[in-house]
Amino acid sequence: MTFSDVVEAIQRLSSDEKYEIQLLLQQYLREERREEIYENFKSAQIEQQNGELKFSANLSELRQAIEE
Repeated sequence: MTFSDVVEAIQRLSSDEKYEIQLLLQQYLREERREEIYENFKSAQIEQQNGELKFSANLSELRQAIEE
């Protein structure tokens, strides 16, 4: 099934069904974002354990670290 097929199928749904799909999509997107945040957290924990994280309150150092 292609994206176009999905869009066409959604267009044929009732308003209530479209609303339900909207709610489901929002939930799926929230779950994906939470998973992404959790994976970033786990990655940062590993970097911290390996001594790879740098902390600074100096804005110049932070800008330089972002550019690296």
